[in-house]
Amino acid sequence: MAISEENGELCRKIAKVFDDVRTSNAIHTRKLKELAALRSSSPPAEFCAAFCGVLTPLFNFQRRTASAERIIKFASVFACSRGGGGNSGDGFLEKFLNFLLVAAAAANRTPRFRACQIVSEIIMRLPDDAEVSSGLWDEVIECMKLRVCDKVPSVRTFAVRALARFVHDSENDILDLFLEKLPFEQNGDVRKIIVLSLPPSSATLLTIIDCTLDVSESVRKAAYFVLASKFPLQSLSIKFRTNILQRGLADRSAAVAKECLRMMKDEWLEKCCNGDPIELLKYLDVETYESVGESVMTNLLKAGLVKLQDGQTLRKFFKSDGDSAEGPCDHSIELMEAEVALFWRMVTKHLHMEAHKKGSDAAMAKGMESAVYAEEASDSNDLLDNILPATISEYVELVNAHITAGTNHRFVSRQLLLLGTMLDFSDTSNRKVAGEFVQELLHIALDHELDYNGNEVVIGDCFNLGGEKHWANAVAELTKKVHTAKGEFEEVILTVVEEVARSCRERTADGKQWLHCLALVALLFENTSSFRHMEGRPIEPNEILHSLLLPGAKHSNLDVQRASIRCLGLFGLLQRKPSEDIVKQLRCSFIKGPPTVTIIASKALLDLAVWHGPHEMDKAMNCNLSKMSSTPVEFCSGSEDVDIELLDLLYAGLEHDWADFVDIDENRSIEDILGEGLAKILLLGNKFPGSLASEHHLLLAKLISLYFSSENEELQRLKQCLSVFFEHYPSLSANHKKCLSKAFMPVIRSLWPGINGNVAGSNMMVSNMRKRAMQASRFMLQMMQVPLFAKETTKPDDNISENPDAEPDSLPDFESGEEGLAIRIAIEVASFNRKKTAAEKSYVAALCKTLVLLQFRVSEQMVIKLMQRILNRVSVAVAAEKDLTKELRQMSERLQAIDRCPDEKLSPEQTNMILGKLDLEINFDVDEITEVPPTPAPQSTRQNRSRRRRAKDEESSSSDEEVSPTSVVPATPIVTNSRSQRASKTIALSRMTAKTTVTIDEDDDEDDDDDDVDSDVTSDDDS
Repeated sequence: MAISEENGELCRKIAKVFDDVRTSNAIHTRKLKELAALRSSSPPAEFCAAFCGVLTPLFNFQRRTASAERIIKFASVFACSRGGGGNSGDGFLEKFLNFLLVAAAAANRTPRFRACQIVSEIIMRLPDDAEVSSGLWDEVIECMKLRVCDKVPSVRTFAVRALARFVHDSENDILDLFLEKLPFEQNGDVRKIIVLSLPPSSATLLTIIDCTLDVSESVRKAAYFVLASKFPLQSLSIKFRTNILQRGLADRSAAVAKECLRMMKDEWLEKCCNGDPIELLKYLDVETYESVGESVMTNLLKAGLVKLQDGQTLRKFFKSDGDSAEGPCDHSIELMEAEVALFWRMVTKHLHMEAHKKGSDAAMAKGMESAVYAEEASDSNDLLDNILPATISEYVELVNAHITAGTNHRFVSRQLLLLGTMLDFSDTSNRKVAGEFVQELLHIALDHELDYNGNEVVIGDCFNLGGEKHWANAVAELTKKVHTAKGEFEEVILTVVEEVARSCRERTADGKQWLHCLALVALLFENTSSFRHMEGRPIEPNEILHSLLLPGAKHSNLDVQRASIRCLGLFGLLQRKPSEDIVKQLRCSFIKGPPTVTIIASKALLDLAVWHGPHEMDKAMNCNLSKMSSTPVEFCSGSEDVDIELLDLLYAGLEHDWADFVDIDENRSIEDILGEGLAKILLLGNKFPGSLASEHHLLLAKLISLYFSSENEELQRLKQCLSVFFEHYPSLSANHKKCLSKAFMPVIRSLWPGINGNVAGSNMMVSNMRKRAMQASRFMLQMMQVPLFAKETTKPDDNISENPDAEPDSLPDFESGEEGLAIRIAIEVASFNRKKTAAEKSYVAALCKTLVLLQFRVSEQMVIKLMQRILNRVSVAVAAEKDLTKELRQMSERLQAIDRCPDEKLSPEQTNMILGKLDLEINFDVDEITEVPPTPAPQSTRQNRSRRRRAKDEESSSSDEEVSPTSVVPATPIVTNSRSQRASKTIALSRMTAKTTVTIDEDDDEDDDDDDVDSDVTSDDDS
């Protein structure tokens, strides 16, 4: 009794301490000493038992309140503290950890959560010299590794936190566990703590960098924190550095972008580069990753982290060869590095923009505010003037020095060309000097090198001036800055074109001269908006077309052909309507040219089709074009053009096997280009009023088939493009949904093994093909159910006539709705006989699974009635499938429930109207228009039922209700278990001439005999 009282008193003292510490953190230090003294004065076992007993109620408290967190923190700190009696503190720690291990294995989630929380706190606070047995630590580690797989995210979070201290230990596999669980972890907080727990190593670096693309903002922010604190700049490769900055600085979250900027500023710029931006750019290889360098400089300039030193200008690159009092002395140019050139371009661009912005603000403001803005603009202009070369002549001299230095300084030369757009060319003398310099730039021929046979090989892409897109853009920007008057830019370019084109027109030019001339033409077409600015110039557009572009498209040099075809495409974009010569040449090159030419011609044709419309392209041919013929188009074989419409021609190109020419243009295949272009045409189909959409569903079906095809893994770029296309296509227009409805069946037929001539293979292959077809089916169903944008849904259903027979125009939308798709699927299923192959059975069953998911609107009464009739044949096709039969019965009940006039029958004219709008056909007998099955059911293989059995069935079905409890489709008894007596007698008596009217009597023996005669047409699914 005395021992029990002592334990009770000890528990009350410990509870009193816990009650005090839960209110404030300020008294924790004093209470730790008080509780340590109580531990020293008490037996270890009794104190540990009392301590755990007092703490036990907390393990049933799930809410994470501030008071509970203070108690946990206090208990963890106390467990880690040393006792006054030597090792008594370590002994208490071992007993307390054993208690926590038991709680961590509890079935209830709250004790597991609290146990893992306290264990993680103890491990994080435990000093290195704590004496705990290795066996106990092994038990703790194994328990926490087990809790990492717990179903509760908070338990997993603290388990990972507890194991983080042991992740460096090579004797366990904690790091491997973290790397294994991270990609599959669903909770963002758990992924965050795993990322924060990963040590710096080559095995974890790539994983952490991948987390910069995580969907959770906190995980991405944690990844940048780990990269900043654990990985020095020098330990990262150039590729990793640029990827980190490119993702972080452009992140959609401001907090993540701020964390990346902090990493770049504090860790990389200040610690590794001593605050020098140019030194930071040297770590990024700006010649290869120019956009990353631009982003870095933009953010540093906006943050005010770029400090210009005194005398730090572009003028320091001019070195005087001697002093002269009589005139200017000669200069020698010090060549720049790539990082320096990019740095000065971005600095001058920033100052130029700041001056312009502040000047605009000063003009809009008044009084003192306007004066402040004007002063800031003046300061930016003064600083910009001090940085830039003193004169235009010095600028030209600086650029020429780098151009003549060779291709190794091409990047610096381009940066200086772009820097020239910040100069002032308003003075006539400056503009004259700059104009002469522009003429020199335009006359610079393409660089080349000699191959093993001594032939000249052009360096670059053969399309752009200087062989590089960026160089051509820089020259164009400087030219437009110098020649700002209307039409002056075109006049300057055409003057050079006329001069360079002389040898081409005289057919004395070599391939390099042709490419130089065509590059100038492309530069002109890309930077002008109309042919009006070219009229009356040294060489006019029509002369360029007939003397340069068309002859160049027939040149023997393939590079010249490709450049000419590209220019033809640009020429067609500037025309109001495409000309016959251009369209014919592009089609001819697309068909008969080699693959390298075909791919450029396909781009040009698609661009013109999107710009002008496919119908305008067909009209430009000035001949009667036919639809796709049965004879396939022979590509890359030198054959002549075929007289088929453009969309059919492009579709034939998409159908063609380009297996040997997959990677021929910037890692893009011909299927990529054709698929992306046709997707644009389909997306903008409503913009072309004269375009016939009769083949659009075939194009859409082909694109969907390509999207779900697994044969061509190299079409990932196209699939990514199509995923965006499919997301928007069905929402833009009801016509798009109509096209999607028409494409449904061709897609499923093309994907299902054993159907439509599709070759099947092993069981594994057949299973995979069926899975892809079902995925495509569900995917298209989801697109059909996507709502239209607001502009397409302004017409409410209330405007539809309540009477379905009132006017034919009451059904304008079922073609683009789920009703039209349901009719198409039902007729497809009904077209199969009862005897089907295994492939056909699975195909029909899959279609029915999609059919029962479709919904009908109440306003579409005639379509509902037609669907009820067709469901009879559908039920026959899947009569052996009990689950599908049940689902079809439920669908039939839904249709009957929304049928407002079940007694009214659908006339043949109404049926033909609906089927005509859907371009479908199905044969209904005359007798089937009322209540008779649409087609005679297959003859039953069962023996005729006995008279007693029939009488019993007739007695159960003599009701006048249309719905039979055993019927799949109540309106028509084609697959019912017992045929409707009234319907069967009507048929039998209609064949008799002795009587004109018949009264149906359930007890009439003669009617029973007639029922026996007619029993041969009942479904063999009778039961």
